[in-house]
Amino acid sequence: MDVDVVKTNGQSTGSKVKLPKHVFGIEPNEHAVYLAVKAQTANDRQGNSASKTRSMVSGGGKKPWKQKGRGAARAGTIRSPLWVGGGRAFGPQKRDYSQSLPRKVKVLARASVFTDRAKGGQVTVVEDFHLSEAKTKEMATILKALGLESKRSLLLLTQYDAMVLRASRNIPNLEVRVAASESTYDLLRCEAIVLQKGAVNKISGAFKK
Repeated sequence: MDVDVVKTNGQSTGSKVKLPKHVFGIEPNEHAVYLAVKAQTANDRQGNSASKTRSMVSGGGKKPWKQKGRGAARAGTIRSPLWVGGGRAFGPQKRDYSQSLPRKVKVLARASVFTDRAKGGQVTVVEDFHLSEAKTKEMATILKALGLESKRSLLLLTQYDAMVLRASRNIPNLEVRVAASESTYDLLRCEAIVLQKGAVNKISGAFKK
């Protein structure tokens, strides 16, 4: 699939770039996308909620009263879940929610979303650009020229650019990633994908490894 390369002012450069078929022209696999998103959201969970069981609560080493003769129920510790101040029965404990996926499934999931966005005309290729200053206004001007000011967009850079990242962080509808570091969830959340020209080859190479 050939896509026009545009300038930051929205005008065509007169050149085209070929989107690699193994990234933007596969048969989408919805189940792979589901697995990738499920794994990422699970990995984002901290799993820190916890309560103390009867063995974790301090004190209670002595039997409160003798076993028989008082006319009261038997009690072995004041830290029983039945007592105020005691431990909690079957309470939550710290756990690891993380999930792992084979690399091929991750790649398939991302390529599936890339393909879907490309078929829907939601992929824009812009020439490699740099900002002289980290000004939000400059980045907003570029988005407006591309017609993306009101769309949730994902900008994939050829390489790390501190100025572009700083200029973009106050724009609520824009996410910026270095090419080949984007996740399936990042791609799904956006309505438009903006690729710097050099990022196309970088993504193609990363998907071939």
